[in-house]
Amino acid sequence: MKNISLRQLRYFDALAQSLHFGRAAEQCAVTQPALSMQIQELEKELGTVLIERTRAGTKLTAEGEEIARRAGAILASVRDLADHARHSGRILTGPLRLGVIPTIAPYILPKLLPQLRSAYPELDLHLRESQTRYVLSDLAGGRLDAVLLSLPIDEPEIETQDLFDDAFVLALPADRPVPDKAVATPDLFENERLLLLEEGHCLRDQALSFCSLKQVQNLNTFGTTSLSTLVQMAANGFGVTLLPEMSLDTEARRSDIRLLRFAPPVPSRKIGLAWRRSSPRKRDFAELGAMIARLAPMPRSAGSIR
Repeated sequence: MKNISLRQLRYFDALAQSLHFGRAAEQCAVTQPALSMQIQELEKELGTVLIERTRAGTKLTAEGEEIARRAGAILASVRDLADHARHSGRILTGPLRLGVIPTIAPYILPKLLPQLRSAYPELDLHLRESQTRYVLSDLAGGRLDAVLLSLPIDEPEIETQDLFDDAFVLALPADRPVPDKAVATPDLFENERLLLLEEGHCLRDQALSFCSLKQVQNLNTFGTTSLSTLVQMAANGFGVTLLPEMSLDTEARRSDIRLLRFAPPVPSRKIGLAWRRSSPRKRDFAELGAMIARLAPMPRSAGSIR
């Protein structure tokens, strides 16, 4: 039996992610026939079928899914080995692939990126913005080096660092009458439609988990994927929504929105950085985490913001 090559594993990993021979070949910078041949060789060496071609497209077999998971772990270890040799003794140099979830990226990156460029000009940063489950999958598979997201996560092979707490505020139409010095409590919006992001966004799950929101009966996501859209809908009387503190400077500058702080205990999410336990770049992540933590929104007292 020939040795299974890293090239075969890389090609199969690309195909397992895209489930499309053409896109996988393009990602690997090879022709589609060359990629197909290497996949066939891998199947031959393993003695099993990894890919099933159907009318609906390409899919992994049950064995293919397990091999894809193991191949991702092997490739991640190889990348960690290369990182150890490349970055030993130097902080935040060379390529760094960072994943960020959509409810953080627009509010932290505009402040973080100029600081990184100024302080670490030799850093070659690559960004991927996607939902939690996708960036964690890419992290475990070695396609990302670190992820900025909302904690906690339950992955034994992933190490995390708490950075800061991001409080939530209630956003409602500016013409909605509320008492002076009011704070957000369930009786203020128990009969309102609660606007949330579509399923798959951890911010939606966090909102639903807060005890203060259990009495809300009317939920409507509208297939929404951005906080900006939620703000526009709330401003125009379609319901109320929750906004994280870090988003207020961007999303809540308009005059047709009223923002209310929650009474203690204030609901919040914990922002953190995650990486593979096997990664040799923990000094990089510690420095990156410290820079992000300094960008934490300043907590403000409960009550109406405006």
